[in-house]
Amino acid sequence: MNRSIAAADRGTERTMVFVLYDKVTLQDVAAPLEIFARANDFGARYRVLLISPTGQPVGTTAFTRLSADIPVTDAPDSIDTLLVPGGVPADFTFAPGTHDIPEELTPDTVPEALAMVQELAPRASRIASVCTGAFVLAALGLLDGRRATTHWAHCARLAREYPRIKVDPDALFVQDGPFVTGAGISAGTDMTLAIVENDYGTDVARRVARWMVVFLQRPGGQAQFSIWSEAGAPTTRGLRQVLDAVVLEPAADHSTAAMAARAAVSERHLARMFRDEVGMTPARYVEQTRLEAAKLLLVTGDEGQESVARRAGFGSPETMRRIFRRNLGVSPGGYRSRFRTTGIDRQETEPDQDD
Repeated sequence: MNRSIAAADRGTERTMVFVLYDKVTLQDVAAPLEIFARANDFGARYRVLLISPTGQPVGTTAFTRLSADIPVTDAPDSIDTLLVPGGVPADFTFAPGTHDIPEELTPDTVPEALAMVQELAPRASRIASVCTGAFVLAALGLLDGRRATTHWAHCARLAREYPRIKVDPDALFVQDGPFVTGAGISAGTDMTLAIVENDYGTDVARRVARWMVVFLQRPGGQAQFSIWSEAGAPTTRGLRQVLDAVVLEPAADHSTAAMAARAAVSERHLARMFRDEVGMTPARYVEQTRLEAAKLLLVTGDEGQESVARRAGFGSPETMRRIFRRNLGVSPGGYRSRFRTTGIDRQETEPDQDD
């Protein structure tokens, strides 16, 4: 939605409060901070405060500590947006080599995070979370009856442990009333750009995105980063190489015979490996990978659909159009046209015809 922001709205200062706790995810904080700062360069008026339980610096999941501006006891009475980043308990230790599907604890087990959000939430007009920060909101019952998302690796757990939440495992961010939940880590960028657009208009958000060299709205959902949410994580090295080859060169020959030869197994055995380790057929995996490649090409370039279809491995625009309709319910042209804003709080009707 290309919002028209009144002059009075453009001049409104908005207080954005970040909740910091020990072992917070650094990028969950750093990316939104950078976006708010750059938005101010282009006319926004954000006042940002970093709050920790005592006002002291906190540890992060990366190689540094974060300073806080004030303790929670000095928090303002009126908060435009309360931001809750993801993280882990202070005593949690990551096990090397196990991060394809992290088995980390989430911050709903961090008493300080829960206490700060519980105290500050009533003062906030809007509450946003990044990554596993959604678990803090969930534990406090703030997301009950609402749609929400979190990091793709934790969506199943969020839905299982908090069944009153309608979890969207593919969305990069979800807005439901005054709550905005972002997906995993870098999706905080997508979510924060959406907040900027909502607050100060599409032009400001677009200028920030251009300056930071990121999409104003990234094509596809977070499922593409897990090789689609329906795909499992293969343990067989040969199969992993087959999957990577499809992603790296979607237009190459990825027939079952070619993939079986690449993995040095029979076609029948390859199909069994896909079924057991990926959770889909070889043909389904290839189709979904090519679909993601086409989505990226459509949004990031100006190539015609014939060129996009060829580069993505569909061969012809007709085949690409059929697969888009079957999987997304929209034509390639309609998909291209929809990604012109962040998509926050937007209602639109997709065009029926291709461009």
